[in-house]
Amino acid sequence: MTASPPITPEAMPIPRKTPEAGRRNLVGLTRPQLRAALIEAGTPEKQAKMREAQVWQWVYQKGVRAFDAMTNLARDYRARLKDHFVIEVPEVVSRNVSADGTRKYLVRIAGGHEVEVVYIPEDGRGTLCISSQVGCTLTCTFCHTGTQRLVRNLTAGEIVGQIMLARDDLGEWPEPGQPKDETRLISNIVLMGMGEPLYNFESVRDAMQIAMDGEGISLSRRRITLSTSGIVPEIGRTATEIGCMLAVSLHATTDELRNTLVPINRKYPLAQLFDALRAYPKLSNSERITFEYVMLKDVNDSDADARRLVKLIAGIPAKINLIPFNEWPGSPYERSDWERIEGFADILYKAGYASPIRTPRGEDIMAACGQLKSATERARKSRFEIAAEAGLPQPERVVRRPNAPDVH
Repeated sequence: MTASPPITPEAMPIPRKTPEAGRRNLVGLTRPQLRAALIEAGTPEKQAKMREAQVWQWVYQKGVRAFDAMTNLARDYRARLKDHFVIEVPEVVSRNVSADGTRKYLVRIAGGHEVEVVYIPEDGRGTLCISSQVGCTLTCTFCHTGTQRLVRNLTAGEIVGQIMLARDDLGEWPEPGQPKDETRLISNIVLMGMGEPLYNFESVRDAMQIAMDGEGISLSRRRITLSTSGIVPEIGRTATEIGCMLAVSLHATTDELRNTLVPINRKYPLAQLFDALRAYPKLSNSERITFEYVMLKDVNDSDADARRLVKLIAGIPAKINLIPFNEWPGSPYERSDWERIEGFADILYKAGYASPIRTPRGEDIMAACGQLKSATERARKSRFEIAAEAGLPQPERVVRRPNAPDVH
């Protein structure tokens, strides 16, 4: 009997080791956290609200990384900030540019771990696909990222820092003394990179609140889409605490198949998932849920699958993104034939649903949907190795019984 992919992570997420003493990074602090940090560093409480607004605008509206450049602050106050804080975003290790203009960044975070970020330029818009975890919990069998163990959650600073470093590379920060340029090279954010965002809810929420703040990066909540594989308890919180658009990685229309393709389905089966979606607080014709459906040849692409999909989503304002499978080395699946994808889409269209077929982007640099996997994590490190790298106590080892599965 073939073992089913695990639902729980093979390695527990280990927080990065932060120095006991040192300067605190301002990137990733929410407004209340920033104000509290400034007061702790000696800012008089009566000035804290004003200083918070000034520093916030320098960091998130103007993209400034040096306190000396904050010219509306007194010199002695800038020196105080420099003594207590830093403004740092993750390090870009490499940048690959596809023939179609897609950019993939390999980004190094604290602890030496790496994630991938993808920028997709299109006519009139630009979409940045960002990551929320190093590795992934979910082990979806069609996804390259899912073959990599979960290492740890990203901090809010490491998440919003991905937006900031992409703006660095694209030259999107305003130039001092120049007229304001309303062009948005990064107009949309999708949380569809490495990781399951709802398993890192608080950090994702804080990062997106920073991104949506009108005095900073100032992205509309309707321009941000969070993609989940169906973590039912957190779905309602997404509407009330973040307010962004919701996408669901569906990929199958029966529990039997989805248990294999998306193993979290064994914990939150389709009936529970769709109950949560029908109760979604922001559900409306103007704020439809997007269902993502990867097209796998002879697996989930039949006319019967399409008709079951129509029945599943009945009554939900929705659109369906059909994603031609993007192959990766060692993948057990093939992409559905184009005629089959169009036939599937036609059934959805005739049922009254928008069903665009996503054009694969960045395949030549392994930047397409489902292909992300950071090079340094391909060795599938154990939690013992990760703990050693993070400077944490070694976790208790589990003694294996004969014929028992190895527990990590």
